[in-house]
Amino acid sequence: MSKIPDLEIVRQLLSSIGEDPDREGLRETPARFLKAWAEYTRGYSEKPEDLLKVFEDGAQSVDEMVIVRDIPVYSLCEHHLAPFFGKAHIGYVPSRRILGLSKISRLVEVFARRLQVQERLTNQIADALETHLQPLGVAVVIECRHMCMESRGVRHSGTTTVTSALRGSIKNNADTRREFLALIGH
Repeated sequence: MSKIPDLEIVRQLLSSIGEDPDREGLRETPARFLKAWAEYTRGYSEKPEDLLKVFEDGAQSVDEMVIVRDIPVYSLCEHHLAPFFGKAHIGYVPSRRILGLSKISRLVEVFARRLQVQERLTNQIADALETHLQPLGVAVVIECRHMCMESRGVRHSGTTTVTSALRGSIKNNADTRREFLALIGH
């Protein structure tokens, strides 16, 4: 079976909906689409362990929650290849080590830039933090709008899906959990 070149696949997709891929406005679309698709799915080539740099220096006596709120999330629903987007709120309670704050946002990007479901995305982020940072507790809350639900099917625009993944002391201690939820505005 011969492999069809990627540009030709996009041209065939355009033709299948009744478009003319040779039309002026669409001539460069296959190349632009493939470039955008590589950006949307770049998370497959990235590994959490390569970016989760932890520090012991600076972590002395740090036993209070660290939270990064309102991290942008852009992903693609694996069922329809439609975008979903929103924000993530991530917190952890350190145990002898801390993480560079920008690395928390980068971790979201690694997993969001793959074909996803929001439930898995939430758990992947929490699991990676728990594995690589080994904190006392981890909390991840993600709020997203899903275009597969808003632009097709039920077509309920403006609805938000909220998922959470709690680990360790944040899951097991009601006061710590309440503190996290209060600090992210929930």
